[in-house]
Amino acid sequence: MIKFPYGISNYYRIITDNYFYVDRSNHIRLIEEAGDQLLFLRPRRFGKSLVLSMLENYYDVAKADDFDKLFGNLAIGKNPTPKHNQYFVMKWDFSVIKTDKDITDIEYSLNNYINETIDNFSNRYESFLTKKININPKDALASWQSLLTAIQKTPYKLYLLIDEYDNFANEVMMGSHEISNSRYDALTSAESFLKTIFKAVKSASSGQGLERVFITGVSPVLMTDITSSYNVAEDIYLKSQFNDLCGFKESELALIVNKIAKECDLPSTKAQQALTLMKDFYDGYCFNYEKTEDIYNPTLALYFLKYFQQECHFPRKILDNNLAMDRGKLSYVSSLLNGESVIFQALNENPPLSLFELADRFGVQDMLSANKDTQFIVSLLYYLGILTLNGETELGKLRFKIPNLVARKLYVERLFEIHLTKSEREHTGKLAQEFFQTADLQAICDFMEQHYFKVFDNRDYKLANELTIKTAFLTVLFNDILYIMDSEFSTGRRYVDLSMIIRPERRKYPIFDFILEFKYISLSEVNLSGEELKDMSIDKLKALTLVKKNAADAKKQLLSYKTSLKNKYGDELKLKLISVVAVSFDRLIWEIVGE
Repeated sequence: MIKFPYGISNYYRIITDNYFYVDRSNHIRLIEEAGDQLLFLRPRRFGKSLVLSMLENYYDVAKADDFDKLFGNLAIGKNPTPKHNQYFVMKWDFSVIKTDKDITDIEYSLNNYINETIDNFSNRYESFLTKKININPKDALASWQSLLTAIQKTPYKLYLLIDEYDNFANEVMMGSHEISNSRYDALTSAESFLKTIFKAVKSASSGQGLERVFITGVSPVLMTDITSSYNVAEDIYLKSQFNDLCGFKESELALIVNKIAKECDLPSTKAQQALTLMKDFYDGYCFNYEKTEDIYNPTLALYFLKYFQQECHFPRKILDNNLAMDRGKLSYVSSLLNGESVIFQALNENPPLSLFELADRFGVQDMLSANKDTQFIVSLLYYLGILTLNGETELGKLRFKIPNLVARKLYVERLFEIHLTKSEREHTGKLAQEFFQTADLQAICDFMEQHYFKVFDNRDYKLANELTIKTAFLTVLFNDILYIMDSEFSTGRRYVDLSMIIRPERRKYPIFDFILEFKYISLSEVNLSGEELKDMSIDKLKALTLVKKNAADAKKQLLSYKTSLKNKYGDELKLKLISVVAVSFDRLIWEIVGE
């Protein structure tokens, strides 16, 4: 049986205990060639710690005897670089430092932590060192200098690995901004211990025994705030050769789901269904401008694969709870000036979010200041992994998209929380369940007219279009337990407004597949006031020329989409085609097409 290393980032354990591992060792040579001090960014829970662990085991002089065991069957083991097992290796993981205390306690914890790593270093390399390392309990920087002095007495150099270097900055987004901001200001002040640490690292690389540094994190925020102390790191996180350093390719997952299907004595169609489901929910990440192959989130993929193997069916919950804290970060973004409108546009995808340049230098003060431009917000969403690169526009701007349905769910839930109370959300959940079984949209339309649309202010009325209506329905109908839900699903040259395709393993339930097409008509177009519109009977409303025309256009589009979806899914679809025509935010007219 295949052992999946879900939640395990220890390379030595993965290899020696024969866990599932996709070879990324060929990147080691590229990392060597890229530079001596590197910064590599990826969203949280994307496999960065495993990359550091791989580097640690490759370069550690104390593990030279284990090289064949650890790398012999991998690409780098068959063609190693001369630098393998030629370094002392030290790793700092800043995620272990709690940031919910006052600045004195944080710096005390940081001092103790670095002293502990130096003490562990001293014990691990005792047989290689000719000079004793002195640990100063009250001054880790003094301990650091003693370590460097000891290293210089040996033929080896130091390779420093720093994991989650920006943990301090990330916590600003998750906590009380006033409190966390004051702590962070103190941490990054000119005389702060954190800044002094990075200054010491920079100094050590100039002939004091430190030769290489590899730093990982989520965003460049902290690097901006400590630039005066550490301005020597090269950014490699957007280079195409490192696009797949973390994460899985589709071809790699295809092999493994087929193995699981055979182990479970399932037909090959089940393996294809698994891959399709994983693609819709976990794929879509791109970390370079050239738009090379999309990457699957490794944590989510391993969560799915482990469950699939153990239970021989797909997990009910597609979103791993370990990524739930991303909701908090999206909540932070939505609270920013213009944040909600960016989230709304990301969901609509029309026009796509685009920038001429990704912001790669912004500090926490930029994050907390009142004015946020689109470049800042879109860039931050990209670094958090809630947006991803998607090629270029006709004018050469970088285009961004929501990577997959797991990320889309975070957006939908956030808008839902902003616009409706908890009791209203629970009520719409019941209405949606009835709709899934009956295809009767009337109760949801009534709720939209009487409650949901009332939360939109005058600004929304001025900017309203069919995308606004579509997004409102998406938030109410979204259900990833039963459906693969997509907005702007491509069928040839056209895009479905909202498709709801039943997940393969949920087809046994008495629910329908849906395609919804939305049309919007403003009050000025029908030459009516809001009050006149509300008082109009449904029959008179349907008889309006523009309503009839838009309904006819929606019907024509829906019937064309039906053919494309039938070709893709065959006869298994229990398809209902529904047109929705909105007249302003006041009235909705809907019908099932083709019946």
